[in-house]
Amino acid sequence: MSTAAGAKVMMLGDSARANAAAPGRPSGSALAEFEQIYRGNVDVVTAYFARRCAEPQIVADLTSETFVRAAGAFGTFDPRKGSARAWLFGIAAHVFAGHCAHTANGRVAVARLAQRRPLDVDETEELAAKIDAERAGRDLIGRCARLPELERAAVELVDLAGLTPKEAATALGVTRVVLRKRLSRARARLRKEHQGDE
Repeated sequence: MSTAAGAKVMMLGDSARANAAAPGRPSGSALAEFEQIYRGNVDVVTAYFARRCAEPQIVADLTSETFVRAAGAFGTFDPRKGSARAWLFGIAAHVFAGHCAHTANGRVAVARLAQRRPLDVDETEELAAKIDAERAGRDLIGRCARLPELERAAVELVDLAGLTPKEAATALGVTRVVLRKRLSRARARLRKEHQGDE
């Protein structure tokens, strides 16, 4: 784990500890549970943002923001409603949508730059390698650009992020049946497009 990731676990631990007093969750076990969720999912959440952004600092910021929000809401997480990974992807999608909105209007950019901690050389190189590793994923996302939003999200969550259709359905707030239909339709369109390119 990178130095930045380790520091974030410590910072998130403080936030999770403050929110861990949810009914039925002892604070120590909630902190350990959140740390385990963080460690098990930080790479896939980072990859999610690396497929969308080519700037290591932005990938780091969005990943951090996702886990800070998750730590703040951890008391409301209910594993009976879906996996932690699906829950995190739902948060990540909201974080990215907010980033896009802020970037589009540009008003918050200066404030964000003033608040972020600069990455050291090792962290920048590590994130640049992850961004490079997600090139094929970015290409697929680009090929999905003409698909409806739900189909595009279904392909990404199942085929790139490795969520099960049930987890992806939970993250997107749709039923498994709807998710499977949209995923099937998207894959068929992509295959047809790919065959037309040959």
